[in-house]
Amino acid sequence: MPMTEKYCATNNLEPLVNQQVSHRLAYFAEMQQQLCVRNYGSSNIYDNGFTSLHSNSQHELRTESSHKSIEDNVTESRSVNQKLWPVKACLEMKCLWDEFNELGTEMIVTKAGRRAFPTFQIKLWGLDPDAHYILMMDFVPVDEKRYRYAFHSSSWVVAGKGDPCAPPRIHIHQDSPEKGSHWMKQAISFDKLKLTNNQLDNNGHIILNSMHRYQPRFHVIYDSATGEESKLVNFKTFTFIETQFIAVTAYQNHRITQLKIASNPFAKGFRDCDIDDWYVL
Repeated sequence: MPMTEKYCATNNLEPLVNQQVSHRLAYFAEMQQQLCVRNYGSSNIYDNGFTSLHSNSQHELRTESSHKSIEDNVTESRSVNQKLWPVKACLEMKCLWDEFNELGTEMIVTKAGRRAFPTFQIKLWGLDPDAHYILMMDFVPVDEKRYRYAFHSSSWVVAGKGDPCAPPRIHIHQDSPEKGSHWMKQAISFDKLKLTNNQLDNNGHIILNSMHRYQPRFHVIYDSATGEESKLVNFKTFTFIETQFIAVTAYQNHRITQLKIASNPFAKGFRDCDIDDWYVL
């Protein structure tokens, strides 16, 4: 049974599928919150310098040393489930992400919630075709800073200490849980995910602070039906540095606006307008 979008809030994990799956999701949500707290602003996770937006990452799975340190914090007393050992991932539309990354990606956040572009898409392999998996995304702050765009230098600069974070949320892919064969047959798109700056949002959207920098993370959770989740770590996390972005309420860099209009298939109407007529996509 697919999960609804409203099943995405970390602090509102109600049993929609069955009691076992709900228990595992609650367990993962707790781990995810701990990871978010542990990794907030940690220089050994992400480079706090904004130059890290310019990534030379490969198309293959990014199992960075920083990513490994995240897993080590959780796996001190437990082993990762063997079902997850061979699981690998690559980022879809990497060339497009690299173009945005070179400029400094910006993502619009609104009170009602806005879908992200480029869309977060990954390709998975190495899953057990007959085992069930749950796919999730979350977004963690890269640092504890607030940024502003300096138009005279066309660059982002630190504007001060970051604002307090809302309780962390996760977005569960609407097909979850599904067999490994389902997840591996084509690219997986998180196109229903929406970003908001509404701190009181009750629609399950991802709550972000405007003018703050974020790192999306992808999580693959093995849906065990044997109770072994109490002994093993049943999730694996993937990060792609080129997907980092600044949350904004309106685009600051006009080159980002141009690239979004040129590459977004839903922005055809803007291509026929003068630049002075462009508005937030």
